[in-house]
Parts: sequence; C-alpha cells; structure tokens
Amino acid sequence: MGGKYRITGNRYPRMRKPRRRGRLVFLAVASVAVLGVIGWGTWQLIDVFTGGRKASAAGTDGDCSTKASPAASPSATSAARALPKPGQITVNVLNATPRSGLAKQTADELKKRGFRIGRVGNATEQFDKKVKGAGLLLGPASSLNTSLPVLATQLAGAESRTDTRKGTDVDLIIGTGFKALTQQTAADQALTALTAPQPSATAPKKGC
Repeated sequence: MGGKYRITGNRYPRMRKPRRRGRLVFLAVASVAVLGVIGWGTWQLIDVFTGGRKASAAGTDGDCSTKASPAASPSATSAARALPKPGQITVNVLNATPRSGLAKQTADELKKRGFRIGRVGNATEQFDKKVKGAGLLLGPASSLNTSLPVLATQLAGAESRTDTRKGTDVDLIIGTGFKALTQQTAADQALTALTAPQPSATAPKKGC
C-alpha cells in the first residue's frame, strides 16, 4: 500500500461504537423508578386528603358511645313512697335476754327517734333466751316490705320475719347478742337511703 502511513504488524485497531444502548436502558429504568416514586407519593397524598378523612369520620361514627341517663324508676319511686314513716309504726319491744331493764331502755330510745311504742316487757317463752343475734324483728306479712325495713335501720344485724298476726304492730325482740341500737346518725342515713328513689337506666342516647 503506497501512502504516507503504513500499517505494520498483524493487529489492526478496532473502532468501538459508543455505548448508547446501555445508557438508554439505564435512563429508562431510572425514569420508571422516578415515576413510580412520584406516583406513590401522589397516592399517599390523595389518601391523606380523602381516604384518611373518611376513615376518621367512620371511626368517629363507630366510637359514638351510647349512654343511658339515670332516671327515677316509677316502680322504685312508688316503693319508696309506700314506706311508712317511723311515727306511723308501732313497735312492741320485748326482752329475750337475762338482762333486766333492757326493753324499757330500748323502747325509750326508739321513742326519741320518732317510733310509736306499744307493749314493753319480756319476750314469750317461744323466744325467751332463744334469739342468739342482736335481735329479731317480727310482724305481719304486710310489714315485710314496709314497716320491718324501716325498723331494721335502727338495729343492724337483726333478722326480719313474719307471722300470722292480725294488725300492723311489729315486735323488736332483743336477742342475747344485743349491745345497743344503731347510732342515730348511721340509722338516719340508712333510713334516708331506704326511702330515696333509686335511679334506673332509661333509653340509651348517642353522644357524638
């Protein structure tokens, strides 16, 4: 070959094409990744401004608590009104213990507290020295939910029982475990709680 430059040796220089294809692939992958991140971020923003608010609203509806407002039950109110006052109750005070004078002392104290006093004396043979507790409250069947509960506020721990007697008088039979009547302050509180109408749940109301 005649020219100014000659090629010598058995190796020829190779002309390499620029690596455009690899760059294009890299750019395509990067573009897809960027678009994916942008799309995910956009979706999150949409969820925050739309779906999140709906979820919050739904949660608020679900969390609405149903509350029942207490109100006086008609039955409880009528039961409280049916209870007699101490001045309407006649109490026979009977001593079933060996201690003398106990019936009169107890009767005098009950009288101070507003009760009407009937017979005062020793208990009959049926109960004499046979009442082991603080006392026994005895009355007709009609007194079980009327006079006896009122009298029971004056002697804690006393047993209430009914018999077949006629009339409305009730007996307070003093037992061997008797020490004293309930303190008047505590007895008055128990009587107030007994005669107060008890609240009961009415129709539930939703508060949101």
